[in-house]
Amino acid sequence: MGDERRPCDQVRVRVPATSANLGPGFDAFGLALELYDELVVTPGGSGVTVQVTGCGAGDVPLDESHLVVRSIRAGLAALGVPVPGFTLRCENRIPHGRGLGSSSAAIVGGLAAAYGLAGEPLDRERLLLLANEIEGHPDNVAAAVYGGFTIAWVDGDAGRAVRLEPADGVGAVAYVPANRVLTKEARGLLPSVVPHADAAANAGKAGLLVAALTQRPELLLTATEDRLHQEFREPAMPESLALVHKLRGSGLAAIVSGAGPTVVVLGGSPCPPAPDGWERHELRIDPVGVQVWSMEAG
Repeated sequence: MGDERRPCDQVRVRVPATSANLGPGFDAFGLALELYDELVVTPGGSGVTVQVTGCGAGDVPLDESHLVVRSIRAGLAALGVPVPGFTLRCENRIPHGRGLGSSSAAIVGGLAAAYGLAGEPLDRERLLLLANEIEGHPDNVAAAVYGGFTIAWVDGDAGRAVRLEPADGVGAVAYVPANRVLTKEARGLLPSVVPHADAAANAGKAGLLVAALTQRPELLLTATEDRLHQEFREPAMPESLALVHKLRGSGLAAIVSGAGPTVVVLGGSPCPPAPDGWERHELRIDPVGVQVWSMEAG
């Protein structure tokens, strides 16, 4: 394998935003969206230089503790490739702390960059395994790795996923508030035990959502009903839950994206303007997941 590696002068990575859970698919379903973070990694020197523009600039560390840097290091270690130093440039368009997979994008983007630096073709199955080791939940990282609509699960300690093709015309409208919600905070609001009837209801709706996203988008409103997590998180994001209820009352398949507080409407129906202080993004489904381009040395 080592003889096949070709060193590069620079690696470019593009990784999509993701929306996880999608209502009833808690910790399992993910959707890749056409909103991207872009990374440029240039090997050289003995240390690490980090430059960040866009979302999170000024808030994230600019040293070895940066999540992309840590993910690059983890990927290189897994591939057995030493790269002592590099310059990392991040152009971030995915909002941080809003439930659109910014952390997953950093992890998947960093690991993908490691493949480019190693001169190896991207192994998406192994990339998912490595990403899950860092993230701990495969739903967001799976969609960032594969694109499209993904169903993820954990087999032992290994993250696994299958990719399904969304039906034509299915897209997303994201309503992004100004405030952040930490994933840890949102998870801390969930009960440790739920009624059997609620679990059964979510199982049925999750199965229906697979059909709705891939074949029957007219069923999305019913298929996105949830009884396991969204309402429990209302204390951390009351405005988001109020918006979900308002949009669903208008017949739109609105859900809390990931751990929130972003609200996403699935489907292709016209959506109203964003509330004051919120941003609104009309997004298509990303079909391919993370992409890597290497400029070879010599």
